[in-house]
Amino acid sequence: MAIYGISDSINAINGILNAINGIINAIKGSINAMNGSIDSINCIVNAKNGIFNPTNGIIDSINGIINAINGIINAINGIINSINCIVNATNGIINDINCIKNEIYGINN
Repeated sequence: MAIYGISDSINAINGILNAINGIINAIKGSINAMNGSIDSINCIVNAKNGIFNPTNGIIDSINGIINAINGIINAINGIINSINCIVNATNGIINDINCIKNEIYGINN
């Protein structure tokens, strides 16, 4: 029985490592989403300048603002998804730690 317990503990440790990688990827995703927000804000600024620049079309500028706002919304959704991923990964780590504790308890008893 102890051998199976050790195997389960190794699997749980691998699960923890995978969850940590998931957290790292989620943080990277959040950074990318924030960078997308900055790009979108720059797009709004450029579009605003375009409205007051007679050489650019007002319609193009308005469309640029709409696209930029959509970009910000998508970036916010990306950050929310990343946070949810971190929460799920953290819960997975807690579950894996509990699994290891249970296996150690099983070996000792």
